[in-house]
Amino acid sequence: MKNAATDYFDRTIELLRQIRETQLENIERAADICARSIANGGLVFLFGNGHSRMMCEEMTPRQGCYVGWVALVELALSNHASIIGTNGLRAPLHLEKYEGYAEEILKGFNFGPHDAMIVISTSGIRPVIVEMAEGAKGRGLPVIGICSRQHCEQSVPAHSSGKKLIDVADVVIDNRCPPGDCVVELEGLEWRTGPTSTVTGGMLINMLRSRVAELLLESGHRPVLLPSHQFVGNTSAQEQLERFYDAYRRSLAHLYR
Repeated sequence: MKNAATDYFDRTIELLRQIRETQLENIERAADICARSIANGGLVFLFGNGHSRMMCEEMTPRQGCYVGWVALVELALSNHASIIGTNGLRAPLHLEKYEGYAEEILKGFNFGPHDAMIVISTSGIRPVIVEMAEGAKGRGLPVIGICSRQHCEQSVPAHSSGKKLIDVADVVIDNRCPPGDCVVELEGLEWRTGPTSTVTGGMLINMLRSRVAELLLESGHRPVLLPSHQFVGNTSAQEQLERFYDAYRRSLAHLYR
């Protein structure tokens, strides 16, 4: 049966196929940066505002994640589930366009010589995104961008410098989403529905996570993993959870000196 549900499925599967065919080299370059960072005692930070925040949390904390990743989740830019009123959508959409805000976030951390940054934004044009990437590079961090290259290239820059994420990042991974993200067109609707960046972004995050773990093992570094805490009564899982907490706590030592 062909309907909007199967149309969305087919179109999104096609995007995942494109990722497999076109992005492996970029994923490998990004994985090498991340693995070298973590192996040398550094941290890999992830930043995304709005819905892109989900990709940061998909990396960590998540079952199967491991010490070395830090999600920079700025609630003022991401807490918009109420839509209207307090913690609504208007304020974050305004704040992400405010130049100078990313620098205030970055000032809260003491970055080390082996740290790296992943900046996630499907459009790749908002000032907070561009400035987060530039601020990280200015501190000596290699920057990995995850965005829709097609959307980013076709969009007018929103930052006064005229730069976009693709102009700043050392490595760009393309989530292959079309401009506007959505892929399903329905007669009677002016705008498309069926956004795809959550699916393709989640795939990229987990491909990257898996390859970095493999590279760490190949270099003699065994990642400290977060086990599933759903195994109720599993003593081994509980012990591993405590090892993860302790290792993660120690990994953050240089951040707040």
